[in-house]
Amino acid sequence: MSGADATQAVILAGGQGTRLRPLTLARAKPVVPLLNRPFLAYQLALLRDHGVTDVILACSYRVDDVREALGHAEHLGVHLRYVIETEPLGTGGGVRNAVDLMRGTVFVLNGDVLTDADLTVMRRFHQANGSRATIFLVPVADPRAYGLVETDAAGRLLRFREKPTADEPITTNMINAGIYLIDAELLRRMPAGRAVSIEREFFPQLIAEGVPSFGFTTPAYWRDIGSPSAYRAAQMDLLDGRVRTTLMPPGERHDGAWLESAVCGSTDRITGPAVVGDGVEIGRGARVGPRAVLGSGCRIGAGAHVENAVLWEGVCVGEGARLTNCVVATDAHIGAHAEIGADVVLEPGAVVADRARLGV
Repeated sequence: MSGADATQAVILAGGQGTRLRPLTLARAKPVVPLLNRPFLAYQLALLRDHGVTDVILACSYRVDDVREALGHAEHLGVHLRYVIETEPLGTGGGVRNAVDLMRGTVFVLNGDVLTDADLTVMRRFHQANGSRATIFLVPVADPRAYGLVETDAAGRLLRFREKPTADEPITTNMINAGIYLIDAELLRRMPAGRAVSIEREFFPQLIAEGVPSFGFTTPAYWRDIGSPSAYRAAQMDLLDGRVRTTLMPPGERHDGAWLESAVCGSTDRITGPAVVGDGVEIGRGARVGPRAVLGSGCRIGAGAHVENAVLWEGVCVGEGARLTNCVVATDAHIGAHAEIGADVVLEPGAVVADRARLGV
């Protein structure tokens, strides 16, 4: 992609990830693992693939976690810079806090969205319509859980609506996907040093002033990973190939499973799709997969079964235990013959007793 087409990006990651707790108690949300890669790496890879290599991260919580996991992200083909908020500034304030580093047209991404949106087509739409602020919209089956975005037939923004109540009419099924393309000069209009909402303040003001502002949509995968159930579902979608991405899991592919290193135990015990990290041990008669993610150093006891589940690093699963439809954070210990299921989420270092039954 030519330099003329290139632009900058700001990723908004100023929150503490409260909806994703207990997973974010010991790790910043931007670097919770997806298929054993830091989540933010998927957004950076998407930006890189569309010619955006100058990326600013607006952050405030556990910044050292992000620096340790990603550094300046040269290995992902981008240059990542950090702008740190001393206090949370909201979706608009976080951008405003980084505005001195911006020029031209800027992509702004919410830091909790996994997507394969075609940013190149979005840029072309923005330019063709003479837009100064474009928002990516996605259709959803039940928009009542979201704020709605109304447009005219040409895509020009008309109105942002809060979540409709049960007795209010649904005027559109289009919602804000948390991806914007905005002229940097407009961003300087936002007041500095206080919390500002892009959705409730910035865009409505542009609409009121008649600034050319448009909604854009095109078929794409999109998921907010902000809750534990959505976080697990996103990984299952990645395993199933529902997300177009050039970022592969660590290691090499072997019979439908990604293996980061030699597995201690027969790989016949792994059924793809699956991702297995470095130094994993799989006991006699154990089964891993389909749709399982094991972080580095996990130990799966004899006769245990892990399916539709995500295990972070260092998880120990006792013999005969069964884990399905769950997320288990770092260094947890699952007792022998325990059963874990039904969207259970275990915090780092959790201990589950032998033969315990959680969510089953």
